Amino acid sequence: MSAENQNQASSLTALVQNDTPIVLDGALATYLESKGADISSALWSAELLISNPDLIYQAHLDYYRAGANVVTTASYQASFEGLQKHAGLTEKDAIALVKKSVELAFRARDDYLKELDEEQKKKREGRLFVAGSVGPYGAFLADGSEYRGDYTLPKNQMQNFHRGRIRALVEAGVDVLAIETIPSYPETEALIDLLEEEGYNVPVWFSWTLKSEDSLSDGSRLIDASNYVTSCGRVNVIAMGVNCISETLALKSLGYLSHTPSLPIVVYPNSGELWDAEKRFWHGKKTEGVELKQLVVNYWKNGGGLIGGCCRTTPDDIKVIAEALQAFEPVQKRS
Repeated sequence: MSAENQNQASSLTALVQNDTPIVLDGALATYLESKGADISSALWSAELLISNPDLIYQAHLDYYRAGANVVTTASYQASFEGLQKHAGLTEKDAIALVKKSVELAFRARDDYLKELDEEQKKKREGRLFVAGSVGPYGAFLADGSEYRGDYTLPKNQMQNFHRGRIRALVEAGVDVLAIETIPSYPETEALIDLLEEEGYNVPVWFSWTLKSEDSLSDGSRLIDASNYVTSCGRVNVIAMGVNCISETLALKSLGYLSHTPSLPIVVYPNSGELWDAEKRFWHGKKTEGVELKQLVVNYWKNGGGLIGGCCRTTPDDIKVIAEALQAFEPVQKRS
């Protein structure tokens, strides 16, 4: 990691430790889809790293413009096995593509800063970060199992699956690793042990999908998973939480995560709409405006520190989230 990247990572860690609210971005894949992208392949949004990288760049730029402090790379589905299986890439090419996902986010950050006047730049510079997305093994299976966690793999094989992508993201200089949408305790354990084994100094946040407010998608206890994450002192975990679940479930889960007050909670649920896997469409009411703003305040008051959106959320939603969290700047301790 370069000196500049180390400074950025240190800056993020300091903000988090000082209880400063951090605004995450929103959906990438479904936002790209709304812009006309075809994300129907097994590679999902990672397909656009090959076919239309400029659209990914534009999505990152849109989220920075909306007020996000953090944009997340298009590497969620870019596992080496997936890129080799579905795109025919060599390992060397897969490494380059994962690093390209980071470069696109950096370019968006640089170009966004160029748009700002001096006063705006003073407020935002040093508070803009790039998170390297690490999706679960279930995403590679492309059968929805990241929401069930019903797959088994020997620990060393699970680690080898994740190892190359994580290494490429770290080498590319991400400010934080977003290990996200993890549905099971065994995968949690394998990932934390891998990070400890590799000795990476990069900050990490860890987020799970849930079956209920107190259990992961595979039925494991949320408190056991969070305790394991925080027990490994050599891994620089700066936050842990939930993503890609309903807003109601996310809010209920916060009480089971707030037992570790030294770590803020990362929370980025879906839009309020529900996915019908059988008919393959979203239905229900999206949470917007005043309702979304109040939900964000509730997240903050119940321990949420890094707050954004997942599926079906857009830059418009992130703008609302950023406005809601401005009320807690300068730092206002939760009450």
